[in-house]
Amino acid sequence: MVSPLATGELPVGAEKTQRVREMFDTIAPRYEAVNRLITFGLDARWRTRTVRALGLPRGSVIVDVATGTGELCAVATKEGFEALGFDLSFGMLSATGSALPRAQCDAAALPVASGVADGVVCGFALRNFTDRVACLTEMSRVLRSGGRLALLEVGAPERALTRRGFDVWFNKVVPLVGAAVSDADAYRYLPRSVAYLPTPGALRDELCDAGFSSVNRHLLSGGLSQLVVATKRGRS
Repeated sequence: MVSPLATGELPVGAEKTQRVREMFDTIAPRYEAVNRLITFGLDARWRTRTVRALGLPRGSVIVDVATGTGELCAVATKEGFEALGFDLSFGMLSATGSALPRAQCDAAALPVASGVADGVVCGFALRNFTDRVACLTEMSRVLRSGGRLALLEVGAPERALTRRGFDVWFNKVVPLVGAAVSDADAYRYLPRSVAYLPTPGALRDELCDAGFSSVNRHLLSGGLSQLVVATKRGRS
């Protein structure tokens, strides 16, 4: 059977969960190296901005959903937080070089008690969730009232000239780089997977429905990525 990642189809439901897990298991060994290449090293700056956007005091408990190789967890620890990482892909979790606490699970069913986290971060994963609404609801569940959420995702520059250059790079060059360094199917899928992302307004509505307020969106590096920050509502 030919993988939908190779044919251009975008899988849904249980098939998407399986394909995404398999894809990240495959690209895990070179995932961070490719990230550095395709973002010109800006991904490290974006992760630091994401953790600091939580605005929490040192010692706070941070849950990193879709932690991958643990880069956001590492930043959170460096910033003085207690970090826990969770990911669907065992391959990605195994590729981390740190001993930070981590576990394999679906983001729609986090093995964390309700209200124990002060902050939740999630990097470049919204488009990979099979049920995004369920995952956002889980993020809300594990947060205490007044806890903070920071979502880092692919963006799109607003200036026409910059956007044209970004489109060429993201849709044409990135798949070639990924094929040369890692896995061709995975990095052909990456640009297409942006189609899974909701519009900023739709994402705001989903976050509000999940129990968040004060939702703010920031464009980073001219719009190459976006950072969405929100606060868990208290009980009325």
